[in-house]
Amino acid sequence: MNLNLTTEWDKTFPKSDKVTHRKVTFANRYGITLAADLYEPKLSAGRLPALAVCGPFGAVKEQAAGLYAQTMAERGFLTIAFDPSYTGESGGEPRYVVSPDINTEDFSAAVDFLATNDRVDPERIGIIGICGWGGLAINAAAADPRIKATVASTMYDMSRVNANGYFDANDNAEARHALRKALAAQRTEDFRNGFPKPGGGVPDSLPADAPQFLKDYYAYYKTSRGYHKRSLNSNQGRNATGAIPFINFPLMSRADEIENAVLLIHGEKAHSRYFSEDAFKKLKGDNKELMIIPGASHTDLYDHTDVIPFDKIEAFFQKM
Repeated sequence: MNLNLTTEWDKTFPKSDKVTHRKVTFANRYGITLAADLYEPKLSAGRLPALAVCGPFGAVKEQAAGLYAQTMAERGFLTIAFDPSYTGESGGEPRYVVSPDINTEDFSAAVDFLATNDRVDPERIGIIGICGWGGLAINAAAADPRIKATVASTMYDMSRVNANGYFDANDNAEARHALRKALAAQRTEDFRNGFPKPGGGVPDSLPADAPQFLKDYYAYYKTSRGYHKRSLNSNQGRNATGAIPFINFPLMSRADEIENAVLLIHGEKAHSRYFSEDAFKKLKGDNKELMIIPGASHTDLYDHTDVIPFDKIEAFFQKM
């Protein structure tokens, strides 16, 4: 599939003079062509350790994922930041849908691309998942032993939050049944009226009683700090029925079988901190680590380079 890729630099962060950048594409096992930004350290020689980066959920590679990828390329890694299936510049129809299976496969497809690149050491490939893609990254690591190390930054468990609600407030069969009924009714209405236009996501204006985490998202996605025209969170929100796959297919069910290294990073003040703390309890072995950043909010770990522990991330991946 031929994609219409932007040639201009349209990231939410400045371009580094320490790396080279180019657009690349690759296909996953579902036949969907993914678009990615490849960052390579200048004046590098030989085969390099490599990283694939994705997230947050509803974001595009021109936002936090690209910042992480470019920064790690400055530190000696060949990196790609990719748009997941159905999102951004990547292929997949219809748009604005999600799949725990396909989006986990997207990470392995990125590993396919890196493992066959003649500049990459195939025995030193890691992944970074940010926010909602943190849970998917751990899911991928449990399935694909080619992934030698995994970082989940400010992780969200999309299955858990959709099935149980925030802070597990609706973790009961009755609440899930009511949610399924509402989403099923929405599907009927969508079919009657044509496939749904996206809705929901970050609101265009904040309600007076908005919780702090919604204010944080708004400050990132709806202002110049993190706004991007292709980001669903910045513009069009998400299709409400997109929650259906996550309700019935729990992520990270085999997390305890991951043999390679995992680093979980979360902000002390992040509302979603419990996702990382509970995921850490599932992991086995002595090469798993949880790092809580004092005073940091959820979105601080999207783009605050003075908060994101890049020194720690670099040292972690150098051990691959």
